[in-house]
Amino acid sequence: MEAYMGLIYKTEYPDMKIEEIHHKVYSELKEKNPDFAGLGPVDPMVEEVAKGESTYYKILSENPKAYEEELPLFAVKPFYNFMNWLFFKLGLDASAATFLISVISYALILILIFCFLLKILKNHTLALIITVLISLFKPLLESSRHASPDSLSCLLLLASFYTLLIKRIFFSATIFAVLCILTRPEYFIFYSFLYILMYFYSDRFQIGKKTLFLSYGYLFASFFLIQFFNQVSWSVLFMNQFTKVQIYPISQPDQFYFSDYFQFIKRNIMLEFNSSYFPLLLIFIVIILAHNFSLRNRKNQIQCLFFVIIYASVFLRFLIFPSLVNRMMIGFYLLIILSMVYIQNSKVDMFKNSLEHGK
Repeated sequence: MEAYMGLIYKTEYPDMKIEEIHHKVYSELKEKNPDFAGLGPVDPMVEEVAKGESTYYKILSENPKAYEEELPLFAVKPFYNFMNWLFFKLGLDASAATFLISVISYALILILIFCFLLKILKNHTLALIITVLISLFKPLLESSRHASPDSLSCLLLLASFYTLLIKRIFFSATIFAVLCILTRPEYFIFYSFLYILMYFYSDRFQIGKKTLFLSYGYLFASFFLIQFFNQVSWSVLFMNQFTKVQIYPISQPDQFYFSDYFQFIKRNIMLEFNSSYFPLLLIFIVIILAHNFSLRNRKNQIQCLFFVIIYASVFLRFLIFPSLVNRMMIGFYLLIILSMVYIQNSKVDMFKNSLEHGK
């Protein structure tokens, strides 16, 4: 949160010195919450994932130079930072601006889910009940309570699918997908796999291949733009989160060892996946798809490949950033849940041109 607040002040006041930004951020945090991480005493009993994690935020709160070098780690989410700045311009405190986006995104996600379910179920009561149950889903609630891009990226992900599958407005779906990548760049992995699927089944999606290439070009350009301005290498980001926290990751990065990376992956892969909702959701996917399943059926092929894409994207993301924090996975969770509802209840193929076709 302190990094996103700093980026707000850095955008609004480009000539402000880092010492003043640092003072403004931590003065506001101390006023709002004296127990905020870094402001209170370090708890020696806190279990560290990366060496130095327990003292890292304490150092940031006391060292403006170290704080300055943390900001580039969070500058790779330009659309989320833009929204933070926009809410700040509307008169909110920097801390309130970062939280309000998560709260508003949470509400809009539920509205979007309700609209989606209405189209599929055509039953207001059932759609409302399912929406209420989803609103209590713990990862979704967690994401709404954090000053992070999780809720906003989930909203944009669902909006891209809603406009593609329900509204059939491919241009709008592309715009939402671009904004989703600009909010959380790792979603580029998922969209890349998805566009490959749409390319090979373009007749089912009824989208021209030239249109697909043009649309994917926008997605690739947005991801490339983030990487072009990115000051932090993947190795530094990995070490900072999982091996040894670096106080000066830009000016004095530590040496990266692949052996440490492989050891961490091997040690945590089963733990991370088993503590997520993916194994449980996979059981329900198999149960639903098993009914009248045939590999010769193109509808079954697309549905299976769609879920394969989700799990492949999650696995590849894990190899790059080996953590499956549930609030960060909420977009994938909701895609799986809504897709299963669609397949189970819709009278037509999930990827038909409209709900009217095939009845």
